[in-house]
Amino acid sequence: MRVRVRHRLARADLIAAGAACCLLAVAAVTGGILHLLGRPVHASAAPLFAHWLPHIGPGTPSALLVAVLVCQRGPALAARLSWRPLLALSYATAVAWTLSLALIDGWQRGVAGRLTTDHEYLHEVPGVTDIPAMLGTFTTRILDFQPDSWTTHVSGHPPGALLVFVWLDRAGLSGGGWAGVLCILTAALVAVAVPHTVRLLGTDETARTVLPFAVLFPGAVWAGVSADGLFAGVTATGITMLAYGVTRGRAIGALAGGALLAFGCYLSYGLVLMAPIALAVVLLGRHRRTAGWAFAGAAPVVAAFTTAGFSWLTGYHLVIERYYQGIAADRAYAFWAWANLALMTVAAGPAAAVHLRRAVLSTVSPRQPRAANVSWVLTLAAAAAIVAADLSGYSKAEVERIWLPFAVWLMAGAALIPPADRRAWLVAQAVVALVVNHLLLTTW
Repeated sequence: MRVRVRHRLARADLIAAGAACCLLAVAAVTGGILHLLGRPVHASAAPLFAHWLPHIGPGTPSALLVAVLVCQRGPALAARLSWRPLLALSYATAVAWTLSLALIDGWQRGVAGRLTTDHEYLHEVPGVTDIPAMLGTFTTRILDFQPDSWTTHVSGHPPGALLVFVWLDRAGLSGGGWAGVLCILTAALVAVAVPHTVRLLGTDETARTVLPFAVLFPGAVWAGVSADGLFAGVTATGITMLAYGVTRGRAIGALAGGALLAFGCYLSYGLVLMAPIALAVVLLGRHRRTAGWAFAGAAPVVAAFTTAGFSWLTGYHLVIERYYQGIAADRAYAFWAWANLALMTVAAGPAAAVHLRRAVLSTVSPRQPRAANVSWVLTLAAAAAIVAADLSGYSKAEVERIWLPFAVWLMAGAALIPPADRRAWLVAQAVVALVVNHLLLTTW
């Protein structure tokens, strides 16, 4: 009887992943049909924002090697190594994975040139000679069709994103190469933050199960190189610090977490939707009152930007107007409302559908210890953030990179998969990333 039940559950996992893949296929076919009918969805390889270009590159051998090693040895090492050395290895491997995927497109096309186009942040860096003046006049340059309008990505975000690259330039690390490396190094922090948060809130065993999935996160295709990968690393670290505060009763952890999450809101307006994940962490913590210190940590960040002359709410309302001055006006919500979700099949991998299915089932399971709730609570919190972002209508297409800060937390559900099935799903994650990066030339 046990064997039959277990086999039926495995089949249900395959159905969940298969349904996600079918949704992606339907989105691709629908996008193609709409293009033929003269109603393009404005994504070259719909629903992915990329171009079909089968290729290999200098990163191909190392990407394959990292994938094979993690799939073969990763779970055993995760179970055996001491925690701190394991986290160091996890970070180094995530850096290698992300960089290798980027280098499939070559150094210039895959790393150094990604953030230097006319639409990107580095295009505006030379013009920022006075940071306080830039902050004070930032909102006046958001709308398009002005002589001094910000480029697409700068106008679409609060000034924190541009500031990061200005600071990097001021530190003597100018150019697309250094900017790309910064994004990769920061994005790889998710391979530390996600499992460590699970360990703080749950159990050591659960965290060790999650870790290989965080390392081989398919979204690394877009984390290297895009500013959204950097955003994911910053906010994931903020969540981890908040978790440290509410589990250990340490105000310094909550302060740091609040500061990082607040700064995240000045990197991207959409990162206010980290709130469901932050709330889940607080509810799972043992020292919930400590969470109040997070607001104390956030206050100086908000005060600094506001005092410098940048109004977050004003910027947000102007960005909505700018959004519909561009291609978003031609992207049909009726298509992207569901095609966005299909993109999570590649950005978070097919295993994410399995994690989500099992997380939903866990909500109706008999009462479990708080530590056992961590995986499904964080998974559903991430799903809530994604659904909220989708319903907003302000992310039509390109969510394979825009939603990276939310998607990484779907990996917390890996512990819900039966032990015997985990390696197969880990392989599936790696295969998706490798296939996408070799068949398509992604914009980021």
